[in-house]
Amino acid sequence: MASTDHSLSDASVLTGWFKSSYSGPSNGDCLEVARGHATVPVRDSKRPTGPALIFPAASWSAFVTAVRGGEFSA
Repeated sequence: MASTDHSLSDASVLTGWFKSSYSGPSNGDCLEVARGHATVPVRDSKRPTGPALIFPAASWSAFVTAVRGGEFSA
C-alpha cells in the first residue's frame, strides 16, 4: 500500500475514509482517515484523489492521544 517514503500518491484507491464528527458541516479544512488498514492513511478531504500520508498505527494513536491531552497549542 505505502511507498518507502510513507505516502501514497492517489488516496482514492483506498476505502474506508471518514472525517471526524468535529469537522462541522462546512467541509472546509479537514483531514480524513481510512479505517480497516494495517497502517493509518490520512488525506486532505478537499483532495480525495491527492496523496495520503501513511502512519504506523502506534504513531497515529500516540498523536491522537497527545491532541486529546492538549499537548499542542491552538
